[in-house]
Amino acid sequence: MTIDNETQDSEESDEQRLSKSARKREAASLQELGVKLSALPDQEIRALDLPENLFAALRDLRRLPSHGAQVRQRQYIGKLMRTIDPEPVLAKLAERKQRHDVEIRHFQQIERWRDRLLSEPAVALNELLQEYPNADRAALTRLLEKAERERAEQRSPVGARELFAFLRQLFA
Repeated sequence: MTIDNETQDSEESDEQRLSKSARKREAASLQELGVKLSALPDQEIRALDLPENLFAALRDLRRLPSHGAQVRQRQYIGKLMRTIDPEPVLAKLAERKQRHDVEIRHFQQIERWRDRLLSEPAVALNELLQEYPNADRAALTRLLEKAERERAEQRSPVGARELFAFLRQLFA
């Protein structure tokens, strides 16, 4: 074997060197990525700057009624996904998940404060006002009294919802 043949062999692409099983795993992972993408709203899919035929295929997957048609469409999506670079798509999905996680944590923080204010109003109100000195004490007190009255009368928790909305605006 000559040096020229060796350099040609070493320059073979990774795709040619991968085993058939590895190529199948990669194709399956791209197909699954496509299925995850199809669950996103159209606006978010458009923001990924995917080719138009892939966008249409992703949208079509959602409207197909039969299992067989969905399987064929997933395979077609997998084929189209092999023509694009999945790294930017994966990065944007990870960024989206991170934003979602931050929103969830923020929502949970608001819920914890509301629950604390309802369970131990005096202590929690003082702590909240220390942490957020610009909060309207009178409005908070009024909302807490309304929520407590509703709870005592076993009515719909409108006051608790209003308290949540107030806290949401305060923490924004």
